[in-house]
Amino acid sequence: MTNSLSRSLGLTDAVVVGLGAMIGAGVFVAFAPAADRAGSLVWAALAVAAVVAACNALSSARLAARFPSAGGTYVYGREVLGPLPGFLAGWGFVVGKTASAAAMALTAGLYIWPAHANVVAAASVLVLTVLNVLGVQRSAAAAKVLVAIVFVVLAVVVVTAWVGPVEAPETPFAAPAVDGEGWPARLLGVLGGAGFCFFAFAGYARIATMGEEVREPERTIPKAVVVALTIVIAVYAAVLATTIHVLGVGGVAAGEAPVLEAAEQIAGGALSPVVRVAAGVAALGALLAGILGVSRTTMAMARDRHLPGALAKVHATARTPYVAEIVVGVIVAGVVLVADVRQTIGFSSFAVLIYYLVANSAALRLGREERRLPAWVPVLGAVGCVAVAGSLPWQSVVGGLVVFAIGGLVYAATRRRAVPPGVASEA
Repeated sequence: MTNSLSRSLGLTDAVVVGLGAMIGAGVFVAFAPAADRAGSLVWAALAVAAVVAACNALSSARLAARFPSAGGTYVYGREVLGPLPGFLAGWGFVVGKTASAAAMALTAGLYIWPAHANVVAAASVLVLTVLNVLGVQRSAAAAKVLVAIVFVVLAVVVVTAWVGPVEAPETPFAAPAVDGEGWPARLLGVLGGAGFCFFAFAGYARIATMGEEVREPERTIPKAVVVALTIVIAVYAAVLATTIHVLGVGGVAAGEAPVLEAAEQIAGGALSPVVRVAAGVAALGALLAGILGVSRTTMAMARDRHLPGALAKVHATARTPYVAEIVVGVIVAGVVLVADVRQTIGFSSFAVLIYYLVANSAALRLGREERRLPAWVPVLGAVGCVAVAGSLPWQSVVGGLVVFAIGGLVYAATRRRAVPPGVASEA
């Protein structure tokens, strides 16, 4: 089949792609807005995000094993629920993750060369786009290096913070206001904080969206998703505990880069340059995985003629969706040159939570033998997605709803020329 991708990724490759997408820059930036939203209950916010992510991951893994094609929940929704839910899932993923990729690129620029952050961000996008076009194996190999660097640096920071001397901040930070409010506000704060934490978990979707490039997908994808998510939950818990230990909840909430600010308070600040490099590397890893995921979903939607057909082209030798990758890369590079997208975490989380709402709904519709999960897993995942998405800041919710409304109009304009689901699944 000339328009199919190469199944070249094994279990380790798939796990690393997921780790690179999740560890990413999220661990360096997501805990600050989460702590500001949830206060001292930021631990509960992390736990809620982890539970929702686990349910989403299990549902997505079973769907990916059942439909091992590029496109992730766009394909699952289309095949199980119908064309419109599938389209909206794909639309939300493409728009939300494009914004997220731009945020990751700019984060890398801010850490690597702050004075020229936008230019560094755009250059990083273009370089990683070329790497993706050359082949997914090269992308996976690069992800292994990036993930290894970030893991080592985070481990050094965590160990040093707990065994070495810690300097108290010159001015203690007050606890976030939510800590002094009643339980309804605190519950809303926990759910809203979970939305920001979820941003740092959402990368496991990258494994599913690459289902057409994984060997033995029925076995590999579920195992890779579970392994990657388990590792990430442990890492996030250790990093959050460390930043609170050094800065306090108020310090985490008040900062823009809690891990960096904690590093400045330990070992005389000697680790802060290393953390800067690691954060830049992490952002590049997340950007690499983001371009992979968005381009695959874009390709799947183009195959069905909801997007221009040229975006479905696969390179003859590299077996990559090179047109979709180039277009996504150029759009992201253009965004980071003209806009500050550091505040897109809430918007991206809202779009991706709706994406997983479709995934859980599709998993629930599968027969028991196909699902191989208790029904309460996708039910809990779906309820969690709605509750957490609705508790995000109103600007994120309104922006997300507008994006999906536009998506509905695009679907209405393209549905007559779209390929029917039964035919799409064979494309």
